[in-house]
Amino acid sequence: MSGVKTTPEIKEITKIERIGAHSHIRGLGLDDTLEARAVSQGMVGQKDARRAAGVILKMIQAGQIAGRAILLAGQPGTGKTAIAMGMAKALGEETPFAMMAASELFSLEMSKTEALTQAFRKAIGVRIKEETEIIEGEVVEIEIDRPATTGSAAKTGKVTLKTTEMETIYDLGQKMIESLQKEKVQAGDVIAIDKASGRISKLGRSFARSRDYDAMGPTTKFVQCPEGELQKRKEVVHVVTLHEIDVINSRSQGFLALFAGDTGEIRAEVREQIDGKVAEWREEGKADIVPGVLFIDEVHMLDIECFSFLNRALENDLAPIVVIATNRGITKIRGTNYKSPHGIPIDLLDRLLIIQTKPYSEEELRLIIDIRCEEEDVEMSDDAKELLTKIGAETSLRYAMQLITSSYLIAKRRKAAEVDIEDVSKSYSLFVDVKRSTQFLIEYQDQYMFNEIKSLEAQPMET
Repeated sequence: MSGVKTTPEIKEITKIERIGAHSHIRGLGLDDTLEARAVSQGMVGQKDARRAAGVILKMIQAGQIAGRAILLAGQPGTGKTAIAMGMAKALGEETPFAMMAASELFSLEMSKTEALTQAFRKAIGVRIKEETEIIEGEVVEIEIDRPATTGSAAKTGKVTLKTTEMETIYDLGQKMIESLQKEKVQAGDVIAIDKASGRISKLGRSFARSRDYDAMGPTTKFVQCPEGELQKRKEVVHVVTLHEIDVINSRSQGFLALFAGDTGEIRAEVREQIDGKVAEWREEGKADIVPGVLFIDEVHMLDIECFSFLNRALENDLAPIVVIATNRGITKIRGTNYKSPHGIPIDLLDRLLIIQTKPYSEEELRLIIDIRCEEEDVEMSDDAKELLTKIGAETSLRYAMQLITSSYLIAKRRKAAEVDIEDVSKSYSLFVDVKRSTQFLIEYQDQYMFNEIKSLEAQPMET
């Protein structure tokens, strides 16, 4: 009987990234002179607001200011969070960017001031410099001796590394062999081995092996063979936040609390000791402070106690740049009977640099819809996009954006290549916007339970 041959199915594993409301934002879309481009890095319109955010960005990158606060104020759907996300992307990975909603403070199992303190310290980075010994070279040959029996005998082996000037053979233990196999190191790779931790990092493939390019694939990175000696002293830079240092030093389980998320309240004495130690490192040149950004959305949800704490916290030496956003007009400050612009006390407003966002024009709405269609991978006709733009202008941009995917699913059911006007119209009839929903409630108010429309007729409704 002939053996049955099977062909293994090969699946390409790609990084899965969910599409969110602001996943198309790549930066602020500014040129070198901080002038806002019409359409760039996912940003459209709001040129004045983006230019102002760009100036703030340069101040943050210079690292010369701290304890400043910026207010992004504007109507709902005018891109306040998008500007904050653009700032986060433009700052890069090294600058800490902590984001929170103001209402989060009231649902945490800790005091409001403790939650705000932790948020502040998440937004302050410490760049720690340390020297470490590394072995860096090109792999000439790897020999791994596997035991004949599958007993307790450990694997042993040798690796030959070279630079442009020397070549050395190193003995390998069990852990190093496992690390090499995990990194899939082979002859021709340029690797770096940290002597203290034994960590192996693959820097790339040697240019001497560039003739194997077809076999390697287009993503292979080629690097030069290292020069000089194999063993070198190298300065390594780590960026950690003050909050991470607080957590590691405040609990018996150390850094495991970072993964569990159960940090609890941290004692003031611990923070004082850490601040003192960081100040010592700065004097010795071992560390630098990286002032980051704390973004608090829907800031009108904070109460008078939180605002008082913010006032004091902004005066601290170790304070980040605080960016807050609100869509409220003149309204009551939470926890009081007093009214104030944006629901923020006047003394705190006096400290803020206010950036105003304005409603989008129809041309800008069309450009945003184009970007969102591309981001959501939806083919849509120009007529359908025009209709969505009109819907966005009459209702809201958020509602129009939500109709993109629903219209695409309707078009998919009729096996259409692209979304057309009839698909958008069908989606518009299936899902009502706020104005139509409110009108429906007013018309059929008598059929609903606990209707209070009569008592609200004298009061202006919030939209």
